[in-house]
Amino acid sequence: MQPWLCFLFCPRCGARRPDAPQAGPFRCGGCGFLYYFNPAVAAAGFLIQPNGQGLFIRRAQEPSKGMLGLAGGFIDVGETAEEALRREVREEVNLELDSVDFLCSQPNSYSYRDVTYPVLDLFFVASVSRPEAAAALDAVESFCWRDPLNVRPEELAFPSMRAAVQVFQARGRS
Repeated sequence: MQPWLCFLFCPRCGARRPDAPQAGPFRCGGCGFLYYFNPAVAAAGFLIQPNGQGLFIRRAQEPSKGMLGLAGGFIDVGETAEEALRREVREEVNLELDSVDFLCSQPNSYSYRDVTYPVLDLFFVASVSRPEAAAALDAVESFCWRDPLNVRPEELAFPSMRAAVQVFQARGRS
C-alpha cells in the first residue's frame, strides 16, 4: 500500500476524504489542510579501504534478506546526509569514515509493515582507514570486502543500489 492510500481522513480536522486517494498531495475540503507525500531520504556508501576493496553487507532482515547491500539507512530529521551515513555505518558495521564524497541519487521504494514508501537514496563514496574494525552489527548478517568494479548489479538488494553500482563502475573504469 502506498502512503497516500492511508489518508482517508484529514489529520487536522478529521473530515472524510471526499475523493479517491491519489499520489498527489492530500487536500482537505473541510479545513484546507495540505500534505505533500514527499519521499523519505536515505544515505548509503561505497566504503573503500586503501587497497581498493569495498565493504558490502549481507542483509539480515526483510526486505531483501540475504542479498548484498551497502551500509546506510534513513536520514533523521535535522541530520545532513553525510552525518546520517556516518551514523548508519557506525551502527551497522562499526566503522568510522574518512572522506565522504557524493556519487549519485536514485529513486527507490521500501516496503515496511504493509506500506511501500517512496525513497530517494543518496549514494556516497567514502574512505575507510581502519577496515579491520569492521563488524556485523545492526541488521547485518555478515559483510565482505570485494572489488566494487566487479560486483554484478543483480547481486544487490535494491534497484537503486543496482543503478548506483553501475554509476560507480562507469566512473571507476573511465
